[in-house]
Amino acid sequence: MIQLTIIKITEYGPWTLTLGSDREHELQMLQANLYREIQKMFSEKNSLVFSNRFDEFFAVTNGLTLEDHIEFQKKLEKISSLKLSMSIGYADTPFDANLKAHEGKRTPVVLSKEYNIYGFIDGKSDQKVTIMHFDVENLTSRRKIKSPYEISSIIFNLYAKMSQFFVERKSMTFFMGGDNFMVVSANDSKANAKKFLDLAKTEFDITLNCGIGTAKTVREAVNLATKSLDTIREIRQSGKEKPEIYEMSCI
Repeated sequence: MIQLTIIKITEYGPWTLTLGSDREHELQMLQANLYREIQKMFSEKNSLVFSNRFDEFFAVTNGLTLEDHIEFQKKLEKISSLKLSMSIGYADTPFDANLKAHEGKRTPVVLSKEYNIYGFIDGKSDQKVTIMHFDVENLTSRRKIKSPYEISSIIFNLYAKMSQFFVERKSMTFFMGGDNFMVVSANDSKANAKKFLDLAKTEFDITLNCGIGTAKTVREAVNLATKSLDTIREIRQSGKEKPEIYEMSCI
């Protein structure tokens, strides 16, 4: 079981028009600052926020209660004039939790009218989350023959394929910058990671490494996934044959 919270700026379009046409630089700074504040608040509660479309964010919120979400909204009201909605869902898979959160907002199922919170909340501490952390092997060699923009094009094509592949397996993919991706994973993580590594090699001629972490909170799962990825690098640097996938769990 996994709990997910969708955080969205409400009435964003009409608000942006009040800034005039010379607004894009302000919007980019505002979105970056908002993401920073949201990430700080949620990470302090052992959650993690993934940016979706700059005006929308996904947070894995295992163990967080309605009171925790109300606390976030109170803090955000003090630092931003923007209004945010939070839609919460939980299910056996990340993608189904996303659907449940969406259903809660659309219906709507109101958890707190005052603080614009919707959905279905579990808040139990016995949930678990699995994170896959992918990176591209030896991207440096490609940079010697491709321009920065061409590299970005390759990375985003890979991201599109990865997103499609994993959503079909009830998992959710996020680009983390550079050549890093994280997948909030459903079942069969290691088997699905192997399948995608093979696909990336065949379709893109790209070798990926994958660290997998499983824990009760997303912060610890990400910690273990990144440790797993670092372990692959350490094995490679030692001169030994490295695994493509390495997995750690604290459950």
